[in-house]
Amino acid sequence: MEGREIEEKLLSERQSEVVKLKDKLWIENKKMWIVAGPAIFTRFSTFGINLVSQAFVGHIGSVELAAYSLVFTVLLRFANGVLLGMASALETLCGQAYGAKQYHMLGIYLQRSWIVLFITSLFLLPIFIFTTPLLKALGQDDNIAEVAGTIGRWIIPTVFSFIVSFTCQMFLQAQSKNMIISYLAAFSIAIHVLLSWLLTVKYKFGIRGALLSTILAYWIPNIGQLLFITCGGCRETWKGFSSNAFKDLWPVIKLSLSSGAMLCLELWYNTILVLLTGNMKNAEVSIDALAICLNVNGLEMMISLGFLAAASVRVSNELGSGSSKDAKFSIVVIVLTSFIIGLVLFVFFLLLRGRLAYIFTSSPQVARAVANLSPLLAFSILLNSVQPVLSGKISLSGIWLLRVAVGAGWQSIVAYVNIASYYLIGIPIGIVLGYAIKMEVKGVWIGMLFGTFVQTVVLIIITWRTDWDKQVANARRRVSALLVVEAEESRPKRQEA
Repeated sequence: MEGREIEEKLLSERQSEVVKLKDKLWIENKKMWIVAGPAIFTRFSTFGINLVSQAFVGHIGSVELAAYSLVFTVLLRFANGVLLGMASALETLCGQAYGAKQYHMLGIYLQRSWIVLFITSLFLLPIFIFTTPLLKALGQDDNIAEVAGTIGRWIIPTVFSFIVSFTCQMFLQAQSKNMIISYLAAFSIAIHVLLSWLLTVKYKFGIRGALLSTILAYWIPNIGQLLFITCGGCRETWKGFSSNAFKDLWPVIKLSLSSGAMLCLELWYNTILVLLTGNMKNAEVSIDALAICLNVNGLEMMISLGFLAAASVRVSNELGSGSSKDAKFSIVVIVLTSFIIGLVLFVFFLLLRGRLAYIFTSSPQVARAVANLSPLLAFSILLNSVQPVLSGKISLSGIWLLRVAVGAGWQSIVAYVNIASYYLIGIPIGIVLGYAIKMEVKGVWIGMLFGTFVQTVVLIIITWRTDWDKQVANARRRVSALLVVEAEESRPKRQEA
């Protein structure tokens, strides 16, 4: 009888543990999807703006499509990488401050980030003003470079829209207030489709009509987010405009620079791929095919970026509140979810092949080139989602770890990893395969995928060996140091009151 009682007791304990794990999984999934769900939809809608524009421009002409692809895939991605990278400092600061219940600091951090990003945007303007000579100097086709120059000047307002877009989204995500972003994004993409059709198809304004619609589509949600934040949607975290935003900017600049270096090195990787393709034979077809593949890959990446936002918010919040175990558990849950989605999409795009190209072009030659690149596209989708199980442990892909690194404040370390894996390994191998071995676009892409794989393996090792309790202590010290000046300045005001 005693043996049976012991067995029943052990069975009961195991069942209890299973129930607790199920409850924990359910709670963590709810917290994850509160951030990830709206973030994925928002990023789909935002990236959809580019896809809609590209689809309309692609049916105007192949030169226009190649020029548009160069500006958006190379130049605008360059600016996007700089501004998104520097804005990710806000993600770290807001996430940890919110986890530490220092709500009043989120509004100050938001305003400081606006200042830093606005100054950065001014330095980026010459790239878009002198697009034509810049692209010609990089060896691009003259006809494509001339059309790209017109597009570059038109797209300047879009660069400034990133300042508001990136910072407001990160500010709201840190508080899990994502639904307003989703509503605005849905409204924006609907307006964009309608305007693009009216201006390019019905009234025949050509590429200028598509660009005008693009600019409006980027700014509409920004205006809505600003109104939501400043007009009562974030009462705890937005206390109005403050002169404190101009004080203690150096810690924000420092973190922004390290964040910018980390993410820029990641985002510019594909930019170099397009530039290398532009110097090959039959550049027009090569660029068109590669741009279509990269945009499909980018669309899938919006799912990953949605989960990345959830990873950053969850890790930052848990580190800020002092829970290292919950931070680690959050990562595992997010990785498993991403792996399942990535696997389904891998199979889907592998089977779809070149048929997808006809959405963006009517050229059979471009469609054949896309079909030829489809296996690499499918593998990129899988690699950029989540790596499978390695050595019996859950592993995180490189792109995942970038955002986890943002949450934990490891930007400088990841920047060094990116330099080594991407620019010392991936690109040189791609150049050798593409030019020396005459594999052209395929060879360049294979080399760059190998660099991504190396980055993934290195960051897996770094993450798995991380002392999360130490990260909790570092997070608390970081938040305390940034808040001490604010506390000293606010104390006399309370005494006077």
